[in-house]
Amino acid sequence: MAFPPLPQRDDRTAADAAARIADGFDDYNARFSDITRRARRRFARREWHLSLADANARIDLYDVCVRLTLTRLESLLEERVRARPLWRRIRDAYAARIAGLPDRELYKTFYNSLVRRFFLIDGVAADLEFHALEIVPTGDPACPGEARTWSLRAAQEGDDRAAAVDVWKRIFAALDFMQGWVDLDADAAAVADALSARGVVAVTLLRTPFYRERRAYLVGRAHGASGADYPVVVALVSVEGGVRADAAIVDEDVISMLFGFSRSHFQADIARVCDTVAFLHRLLPRKPVDELFTLLGRLKQGKTERYRQIFRHLSEYPEGELVTADGARGMVMMVFTPRNHPVVFKLIRDRFAYPKDTVRAEVEEKYRMVFRRDRVGRLVEAQEFLRLRFPMRQFAPETLRELLEECAQTVRVEGEDVVVAHCYVERKLRPLDLYVREAPPHLAERALLDYGQAIADLARSDIFPGDLLLKNFGVSRHGRVLFYDYDELCLVGECNFRAVPPIRDEDETRPLDEWLYARPDDVFPELFPQFLGVPAPLRERLRAVHGRIFDPAWWRGLQAQLAAGTRFDAAPYPATLRLASRHEGAERME
Repeated sequence: MAFPPLPQRDDRTAADAAARIADGFDDYNARFSDITRRARRRFARREWHLSLADANARIDLYDVCVRLTLTRLESLLEERVRARPLWRRIRDAYAARIAGLPDRELYKTFYNSLVRRFFLIDGVAADLEFHALEIVPTGDPACPGEARTWSLRAAQEGDDRAAAVDVWKRIFAALDFMQGWVDLDADAAAVADALSARGVVAVTLLRTPFYRERRAYLVGRAHGASGADYPVVVALVSVEGGVRADAAIVDEDVISMLFGFSRSHFQADIARVCDTVAFLHRLLPRKPVDELFTLLGRLKQGKTERYRQIFRHLSEYPEGELVTADGARGMVMMVFTPRNHPVVFKLIRDRFAYPKDTVRAEVEEKYRMVFRRDRVGRLVEAQEFLRLRFPMRQFAPETLRELLEECAQTVRVEGEDVVVAHCYVERKLRPLDLYVREAPPHLAERALLDYGQAIADLARSDIFPGDLLLKNFGVSRHGRVLFYDYDELCLVGECNFRAVPPIRDEDETRPLDEWLYARPDDVFPELFPQFLGVPAPLRERLRAVHGRIFDPAWWRGLQAQLAAGTRFDAAPYPATLRLASRHEGAERME
């Protein structure tokens, strides 16, 4: 009698390793959900400081689970842990194991993280990894099991308003918030009326609220009487007496900014991530998929998708696509960009021009700080990438020359490739100094006024940009002004805001730095306008609207409020979109 051959030892080992990797990702997913589910309780109890701590714990979680899985694999594979033939078998076994799973693309990214840690891969190891260009999310935009459609009309001839109010009462009541509602009937009526005024006759909503900062959001698609569909978001706030509805939004641009790359990540306990991303992408088709993954807290998948988009784009341009970014030359960072793709690559220079006296480690720490803070819609998210490999022909000659001269610690040439050991990747913005010169006068004024508002928003979140020159701010496609140069960024409480002392007669002709003594932490807000480089009428208009940001007393008062524990609330949508009778909650939440 013939017996089937015993499985080869390598096949058993590969299967065991594949199982441990899948278990590692399942463990990560479970812990991710545990942290995310706490957002509901944080919202109910208004535990905003604990909410931020949870957000940071979730950021750290991926590396924790990767390290734990690496340890388990080292124990299993022992001296063969870096045997490439064995890892090729492991990849095949792992692919077979996860083939039928939802969100299998996320499993592949987790596997790639392990391989890249073991082998310190520069660029791509096609024989070991799942190629990022081929990790294409395959979500169902119908989001089965998570989305539900509600008609806002009476089932038969009747009172459509009463029917819509009743539907919203049921939607809100089903959320079952432990603190209850301030006025459920009034909120249901306010939302029903706001959406009825926009012609909404039905909504398809995700069951899971999206929590972030001090708000919860119901997210979905509005269906108009004419058959048109558009995104809808209902914003909820938690106040002393319970929950209340704060805004009903159907403006795609406003919702796009709500899901913007200058916002912190949502806390949403979603069972099928790729389906949800597909649902959101159908709502916001101009929003890059990588940003949607990132906003859901799936940071590594967001990086994988961004890598895929960038390098697929570069594959279409045989040479000269990577050029130095527009704008003033940075003293700390060198920035290059694809000519025809909306991202920039930021590299830390080897040496910083005078008067910069910081060091590389301090710059990296500033970027880490931004990544972990509430960015209040004013700080661009910077994704950190390691060991990227580009074909040398993709670079414009002058850009490559500057990279090799100014960033030699992180850039090298290998054969026909350029390897970038460390960089940050951000969305491309138009530098504000260029925008103000190029834009029509009314748009230039609007941008400069939003620049003043951006400084105020950041200040109330305990962030002082440090360098307020216009070149360090950018303008998004929505006309919103964002800050993106972090090397001098600090906390408001770390600054000493001083008034400029009276000038003596003998000092009138001397340079400012010869008669005004300043310590490293001294800041003179009254001097800010002198360095803006804009026409006098624009400068005076900025003073008229945002004069407080040039007043050291305002900054010192703000410091005292922040030190006393005051938490300011900057709503991520215009005040004009707030529901009737909801304007009483000023810009502060204790």
